[in-house]
Amino acid sequence: MAEFSIIDTYFNRKNANSVDLGVGDDSALLTPPPQQQLVICVDTSVAGRHFPLDTHPHAIGWKSVAVNLSDIAAMGAKPHSILLALSLPQIDHHWLKDFSQGLYDCCDQFGVSLIGGDTTQSPHLTITVTALGWIETGQAVTRAGAQVGDLICVSGTVGDAAFALQHMGHPLQKRLDYPTPRCQLGQQLKGLASSMIDVSDGLAQDLGHILKASGVGAVLQLDQLPVSLDIAKLEQEKKWQVALAGGDDYELCFTISPQNYHLLAQQKLDVNLTIIGKITQNLGLTFLQNGIDYSIQFHGYQHFA
Repeated sequence: MAEFSIIDTYFNRKNANSVDLGVGDDSALLTPPPQQQLVICVDTSVAGRHFPLDTHPHAIGWKSVAVNLSDIAAMGAKPHSILLALSLPQIDHHWLKDFSQGLYDCCDQFGVSLIGGDTTQSPHLTITVTALGWIETGQAVTRAGAQVGDLICVSGTVGDAAFALQHMGHPLQKRLDYPTPRCQLGQQLKGLASSMIDVSDGLAQDLGHILKASGVGAVLQLDQLPVSLDIAKLEQEKKWQVALAGGDDYELCFTISPQNYHLLAQQKLDVNLTIIGKITQNLGLTFLQNGIDYSIQFHGYQHFA
Protein backbone atom coordinates (compact mmCIF):
# COMPACT_ATOMS: atom_id res chain seq x y z
CA MET A 1 0.00 0.00 0.00
CA ALA A 2 3.03 2.32 0.10
CA GLU A 3 2.45 3.57 -3.46
CA PHE A 4 -1.16 4.58 -2.80
CA SER A 5 -0.23 6.14 0.52
CA ILE A 6 2.37 8.32 -1.22
CA ILE A 7 -0.18 9.41 -3.83
CA ASP A 8 -2.89 10.21 -1.28
CA THR A 9 -0.53 12.06 1.04
CA TYR A 10 1.55 14.11 -1.39
CA PHE A 11 -0.03 14.14 -4.86
CA ASN A 12 -3.81 14.34 -4.52
CA ARG A 13 -4.80 17.98 -4.38
CA LYS A 14 -7.84 19.67 -5.87
CA ASN A 15 -7.34 20.52 -9.54
CA ALA A 16 -6.54 24.11 -10.45
CA ASN A 17 -8.59 24.11 -13.66
CA SER A 18 -11.12 22.13 -15.69
CA VAL A 19 -10.44 18.39 -15.29
CA ASP A 20 -13.22 15.82 -15.67
CA LEU A 21 -11.35 13.13 -13.73
CA GLY A 22 -7.91 13.47 -12.18
CA VAL A 23 -5.73 11.60 -9.70
CA GLY A 24 -7.16 8.36 -8.32
CA ASP A 25 -8.37 6.36 -11.31
CA ASP A 26 -6.70 4.34 -14.09
CA SER A 27 -6.59 7.38 -16.37
CA ALA A 28 -7.46 11.05 -16.32
CA LEU A 29 -10.32 12.51 -18.34
CA LEU A 30 -10.21 15.91 -20.07
CA THR A 31 -12.67 17.57 -22.42
CA PRO A 32 -10.79 19.42 -25.19
CA PRO A 33 -11.83 23.06 -25.60
CA PRO A 34 -13.60 23.69 -28.94
CA GLN A 35 -11.39 24.43 -31.94
CA GLN A 36 -8.17 23.71 -30.05
CA GLN A 37 -5.33 21.23 -30.42
CA LEU A 38 -3.62 19.30 -27.63
CA VAL A 39 0.06 20.17 -27.11
CA ILE A 40 2.00 17.51 -25.20
CA CYS A 41 5.62 17.03 -24.14
CA VAL A 42 7.65 14.91 -21.71
CA ASP A 43 10.94 15.35 -19.87
CA THR A 44 12.94 13.00 -17.64
CA SER A 45 15.42 14.07 -14.94
CA VAL A 46 17.89 11.68 -13.30
CA ALA A 47 19.62 12.54 -10.02
CA GLY A 48 23.32 13.21 -10.54
CA ARG A 49 22.83 13.65 -14.28
CA HIS A 50 20.33 16.47 -14.62
CA PHE A 51 20.69 18.02 -11.17
CA PRO A 52 23.31 17.74 -8.40
CA LEU A 53 22.61 15.07 -5.82
CA ASP A 54 22.41 17.63 -3.02
CA THR A 55 19.79 19.81 -4.77
CA HIS A 56 16.97 20.74 -2.40
CA PRO A 57 13.86 18.63 -3.10
CA HIS A 58 11.66 21.74 -3.34
CA ALA A 59 13.84 22.98 -6.20
CA ILE A 60 13.72 19.55 -7.87
CA GLY A 61 9.93 19.58 -7.73
CA TRP A 62 9.70 23.10 -9.13
CA LYS A 63 12.16 22.49 -11.95
CA SER A 64 10.59 19.16 -12.94
CA VAL A 65 7.42 21.06 -13.80
CA ALA A 66 9.02 24.25 -15.10
CA VAL A 67 11.13 22.63 -17.82
CA ASN A 68 8.02 21.03 -19.29
CA LEU A 69 5.95 24.20 -19.13
CA SER A 70 8.81 25.87 -21.01
CA ASP A 71 8.30 23.41 -23.89
CA ILE A 72 4.58 24.19 -23.90
CA ALA A 73 5.38 27.92 -23.94
CA ALA A 74 7.75 27.40 -26.88
CA MET A 75 4.77 26.32 -28.99
CA GLY A 76 2.77 29.41 -28.05
CA ALA A 77 0.34 27.23 -26.08
CA LYS A 78 -1.37 27.64 -22.73
CA PRO A 79 -0.32 24.97 -20.19
CA HIS A 80 -3.12 22.97 -18.62
CA SER A 81 -1.97 19.91 -16.66
CA ILE A 82 0.83 17.46 -15.93
CA LEU A 83 1.39 13.76 -15.29
CA LEU A 84 4.14 12.64 -12.91
CA ALA A 85 6.12 9.37 -12.95
CA LEU A 86 8.34 9.16 -9.87
CA SER A 87 10.95 6.45 -9.26
CA LEU A 88 12.35 6.49 -5.70
CA PRO A 89 15.23 4.55 -4.11
CA GLN A 90 13.29 4.59 -0.82
CA ILE A 91 10.38 6.38 0.84
CA ASP A 92 11.65 9.55 2.51
CA HIS A 93 8.70 11.53 3.85
CA HIS A 94 10.68 14.71 4.44
CA TRP A 95 11.96 14.60 0.84
CA LEU A 96 8.50 13.86 -0.55
CA LYS A 97 6.90 16.69 1.40
CA ASP A 98 9.37 19.27 0.06
CA PHE A 99 9.41 17.83 -3.46
CA SER A 100 5.62 17.82 -3.76
CA GLN A 101 5.45 21.36 -2.36
CA GLY A 102 7.91 22.57 -5.01
CA LEU A 103 5.96 20.77 -7.72
CA TYR A 104 2.67 22.30 -6.61
CA ASP A 105 4.18 25.76 -6.13
CA CYS A 106 5.15 25.77 -9.81
CA CYS A 107 1.80 24.32 -10.86
CA ASP A 108 -0.10 26.92 -8.84
CA GLN A 109 1.90 29.85 -10.24
CA PHE A 110 1.07 28.85 -13.82
CA GLY A 111 -2.47 27.53 -13.32
CA VAL A 112 -1.61 23.89 -13.94
CA SER A 113 -3.14 20.73 -12.44
CA LEU A 114 -1.51 17.39 -11.58
CA ILE A 115 -3.95 14.87 -13.05
CA GLY A 116 -2.20 11.51 -12.67
CA GLY A 117 1.00 9.53 -12.87
CA ASP A 118 2.84 6.61 -11.32
CA THR A 119 5.25 5.86 -8.48
CA THR A 120 7.69 2.97 -8.21
CA GLN A 121 10.95 1.94 -6.57
CA SER A 122 14.25 2.23 -8.43
CA PRO A 123 17.95 2.33 -7.53
CA HIS A 124 18.11 5.87 -8.97
CA LEU A 125 15.89 8.87 -8.30
CA THR A 126 14.18 9.52 -11.63
CA ILE A 127 11.44 12.04 -12.33
CA THR A 128 9.41 12.09 -15.53
CA VAL A 129 6.81 14.79 -16.11
CA THR A 130 4.43 14.91 -19.05
CA ALA A 131 2.82 18.30 -19.67
CA LEU A 132 -0.34 19.06 -21.63
CA GLY A 133 -1.56 22.36 -23.04
CA TRP A 134 -4.04 23.77 -25.51
CA ILE A 135 -3.70 26.03 -28.52
CA GLU A 136 -6.10 27.19 -31.21
CA THR A 137 -6.07 24.85 -34.17
CA GLY A 138 -3.30 25.73 -36.61
CA GLN A 139 -1.74 28.39 -34.36
CA ALA A 140 1.18 26.42 -32.85
CA VAL A 141 4.58 28.08 -33.31
CA THR A 142 7.03 25.44 -34.51
CA ARG A 143 10.77 25.44 -35.29
CA ALA A 144 10.16 25.36 -39.03
CA GLY A 145 8.85 28.83 -39.91
CA ALA A 146 11.89 31.15 -39.84
CA GLN A 147 12.11 33.40 -42.90
CA VAL A 148 15.05 35.26 -44.44
CA GLY A 149 15.13 38.75 -42.95
CA ASP A 150 13.52 37.75 -39.65
CA LEU A 151 15.02 39.06 -36.45
CA ILE A 152 16.38 36.55 -33.93
CA CYS A 153 15.39 37.35 -30.35
CA VAL A 154 15.86 35.82 -26.94
CA SER A 155 14.11 36.51 -23.66
CA GLY A 156 15.83 37.28 -20.36
CA THR A 157 19.53 36.48 -19.98
CA VAL A 158 21.49 33.44 -21.13
CA GLY A 159 24.29 31.54 -19.45
CA ASP A 160 23.09 32.05 -15.87
CA ALA A 161 22.41 28.39 -15.09
CA ALA A 162 25.71 27.20 -16.55
CA PHE A 163 27.60 29.84 -14.59
CA ALA A 164 25.77 28.86 -11.39
CA LEU A 165 26.61 25.19 -11.90
CA GLN A 166 30.29 26.16 -11.85
CA HIS A 167 29.83 28.53 -8.89
CA MET A 168 27.41 26.80 -6.51
CA GLY A 169 26.16 29.15 -3.81
CA HIS A 170 26.31 32.16 -6.14
CA PRO A 171 23.09 34.24 -6.31
CA LEU A 172 22.59 32.99 -9.90
CA GLN A 173 21.99 29.50 -8.50
CA LYS A 174 18.33 30.49 -8.24
CA ARG A 175 18.27 30.61 -12.04
CA LEU A 176 19.62 27.05 -12.11
CA ASP A 177 17.31 25.63 -9.45
CA TYR A 178 14.16 27.68 -10.17
CA PRO A 179 13.93 28.45 -13.90
CA THR A 180 10.97 30.56 -15.02
CA PRO A 181 8.99 29.11 -17.93
CA ARG A 182 8.01 32.02 -20.18
CA CYS A 183 4.36 31.00 -20.46
CA GLN A 184 2.91 34.49 -20.87
CA LEU A 185 5.46 35.50 -23.50
CA GLY A 186 4.92 32.27 -25.43
CA GLN A 187 1.21 32.98 -25.73
CA GLN A 188 1.87 36.60 -26.72
CA LEU A 189 4.12 35.38 -29.54
CA LYS A 190 1.36 33.25 -31.04
CA GLY A 191 0.53 34.74 -34.43
CA LEU A 192 3.62 36.96 -34.36
CA ALA A 193 6.72 34.74 -34.12
CA SER A 194 7.63 32.73 -37.21
CA SER A 195 9.50 30.04 -35.23
CA MET A 196 10.41 29.39 -31.62
CA ILE A 197 12.31 27.07 -29.27
CA ASP A 198 13.16 27.09 -25.58
CA VAL A 199 16.82 27.31 -24.59
CA SER A 200 17.49 24.05 -22.76
CA ASP A 201 20.68 22.67 -24.35
CA GLY A 202 22.47 25.94 -25.14
CA LEU A 203 21.44 28.97 -27.22
CA ALA A 204 23.62 28.18 -30.25
CA GLN A 205 22.65 24.51 -30.38
CA ASP A 206 18.94 25.22 -29.92
CA LEU A 207 18.98 28.02 -32.50
CA GLY A 208 20.61 25.49 -34.81
CA HIS A 209 17.48 23.34 -34.52
CA ILE A 210 15.42 26.25 -35.84
CA LEU A 211 17.84 26.83 -38.72
CA LYS A 212 17.80 23.17 -39.72
CA ALA A 213 14.01 22.84 -39.51
CA SER A 214 13.49 26.09 -41.45
CA GLY A 215 16.23 25.53 -44.06
CA VAL A 216 17.89 28.88 -43.40
CA GLY A 217 21.04 30.35 -41.85
CA ALA A 218 21.73 33.08 -39.33
CA VAL A 219 24.12 35.82 -38.30
CA LEU A 220 24.46 36.22 -34.52
CA GLN A 221 25.84 39.38 -32.91
CA LEU A 222 27.99 38.25 -29.97
CA ASP A 223 28.14 41.73 -28.46
CA GLN A 224 24.33 41.75 -28.28
CA LEU A 225 23.95 38.58 -26.21
CA PRO A 226 22.09 39.42 -22.97
CA VAL A 227 24.19 38.22 -20.03
CA SER A 228 24.19 38.91 -16.31
CA LEU A 229 26.79 41.23 -14.80
CA ASP A 230 29.01 38.46 -13.40
CA ILE A 231 29.10 36.71 -16.76
CA ALA A 232 29.88 39.97 -18.56
CA LYS A 233 33.03 40.25 -16.43
CA LEU A 234 34.41 36.92 -17.67
CA GLU A 235 37.24 36.63 -20.17
CA GLN A 236 35.74 37.07 -23.63
CA GLU A 237 35.97 33.49 -24.92
CA LYS A 238 34.64 32.09 -21.63
CA LYS A 239 31.77 34.58 -21.69
CA TRP A 240 30.67 33.50 -25.14
CA GLN A 241 30.97 29.81 -24.24
CA VAL A 242 28.75 30.22 -21.18
CA ALA A 243 26.18 32.30 -23.05
CA LEU A 244 26.07 30.17 -26.21
CA ALA A 245 26.54 26.64 -24.93
CA GLY A 246 25.58 26.66 -21.24
CA GLY A 247 21.99 25.49 -21.46
CA ASP A 248 19.38 25.09 -18.72
CA ASP A 249 18.21 28.71 -19.07
CA TYR A 250 14.69 27.92 -20.34
CA GLU A 251 14.40 31.27 -22.05
CA LEU A 252 12.60 31.53 -25.38
CA CYS A 253 14.55 32.02 -28.60
CA PHE A 254 12.33 33.04 -31.50
CA THR A 255 12.37 34.57 -34.96
CA ILE A 256 10.02 37.35 -35.95
CA SER A 257 9.60 39.81 -38.81
CA PRO A 258 10.57 43.44 -38.09
CA GLN A 259 6.93 44.44 -38.55
CA ASN A 260 5.67 41.88 -36.03
CA TYR A 261 8.44 42.77 -33.59
CA HIS A 262 7.12 46.33 -33.63
CA LEU A 263 3.65 45.00 -32.77
CA LEU A 264 5.08 42.82 -30.00
CA ALA A 265 7.00 45.74 -28.50
CA GLN A 266 3.72 47.61 -28.03
CA GLN A 267 2.44 44.90 -25.67
CA LYS A 268 3.08 44.71 -21.95
CA LEU A 269 5.73 42.00 -21.54
CA ASP A 270 6.80 40.30 -18.31
CA VAL A 271 10.43 39.78 -19.44
CA ASN A 272 13.02 41.75 -21.40
CA LEU A 273 13.68 40.82 -25.03
CA THR A 274 16.93 41.25 -26.95
CA ILE A 275 17.50 41.19 -30.71
CA ILE A 276 20.65 39.09 -31.17
CA GLY A 277 20.80 38.48 -34.91
CA LYS A 278 19.05 37.97 -38.22
CA ILE A 279 17.98 35.05 -40.39
CA THR A 280 19.92 34.74 -43.66
CA GLN A 281 19.68 32.71 -46.85
CA ASN A 282 23.20 31.33 -46.48
CA LEU A 283 23.06 28.15 -44.41
CA GLY A 284 24.96 27.82 -41.16
CA LEU A 285 25.48 30.02 -38.12
CA THR A 286 27.88 32.96 -38.42
CA PHE A 287 29.11 34.93 -35.42
CA LEU A 288 29.99 38.62 -35.53
CA GLN A 289 31.64 40.79 -32.91
CA ASN A 290 31.44 44.53 -33.53
CA GLY A 291 30.57 43.72 -37.13
CA ILE A 292 33.60 41.48 -37.73
CA ASP A 293 33.51 37.70 -38.26
CA TYR A 294 34.41 35.85 -35.10
CA SER A 295 35.36 32.17 -35.05
CA ILE A 296 34.23 30.23 -32.00
CA GLN A 297 33.73 26.53 -31.31
CA PHE A 298 30.89 25.55 -29.01
CA HIS A 299 29.26 22.35 -27.79
CA GLY A 300 25.79 22.42 -26.27
CA TYR A 301 24.53 19.91 -23.73
CA GLN A 302 24.74 16.28 -24.85
CA HIS A 303 22.41 13.74 -23.24
CA PHE A 304 24.75 10.85 -24.11
CA ALA A 305 28.22 12.21 -23.41
